[in-house]
Amino acid sequence: MDISVVIPTYNRYTLTKRAIESVLTQTLQPKEIIVVDDGSSDNTKQLQSDFPQIMYIYQENKGVSSARNLGIKYAKSEWIAFLDSDDTWHKEKLAKQVAFHQQNQEFLMSYTAERWVRDGKVVKIPKKYQKIGRDIFAENIEYCNIAPSSVLLHKKILQKVGSFDENFPACEDFELWLRIMLEFDIGLINEQLITKYAGHGDQLGFSKGLEGLRIEALKKIVVLCSDVAKRRLMHGIIEDRAKKC
Repeated sequence: MDISVVIPTYNRYTLTKRAIESVLTQTLQPKEIIVVDDGSSDNTKQLQSDFPQIMYIYQENKGVSSARNLGIKYAKSEWIAFLDSDDTWHKEKLAKQVAFHQQNQEFLMSYTAERWVRDGKVVKIPKKYQKIGRDIFAENIEYCNIAPSSVLLHKKILQKVGSFDENFPACEDFELWLRIMLEFDIGLINEQLITKYAGHGDQLGFSKGLEGLRIEALKKIVVLCSDVAKRRLMHGIIEDRAKKC
């Protein structure tokens, strides 16, 4: 399995170095690492000389969805792994996902559990974000419970459902995962194989307006969905949140 790693970044030179280093220490190495610099004004361009083995692509600032989509466009491998610039992978992350897919070839996408670190301290993950893996759609319909940095998927999926919606400044991952779940089964490796860090600035996951964007994503997906039970579930969540607004 050849794998291309796509890392979008914006003004996160030091954090991106840490992310790249976590890929380079994998027990199973990917075919390529693609870093898409989304218009940084810091010294992010220095990554080219720090890591001459990576593919560095610069674009004017267009947002994380555009950056990921550009990385996907340049990826030479059939399998794509995403890594956010402020996250890291544990050493056996790719190896364990590859083993999973080799043993379960009906799955074209998988994700893993994660460890959370805030301000340098490991924190307990809230119950609503804990992984179960029984009904992937139901478990991810209210919150984005699939971390982009944990995802490994085959390009066939993106050819079928499309890539990240660049109209979403955040919750773009939530919207894409829902689209994928309408068409494909997703596998869970329920081990903490990535670390998500919080406590630094400019984190999309903590930006304002996320609830409204989740509702917009659900409204978009419910139109695409032909499954009556799933449509009912989405309508219920949309109506419930509308009452709270």
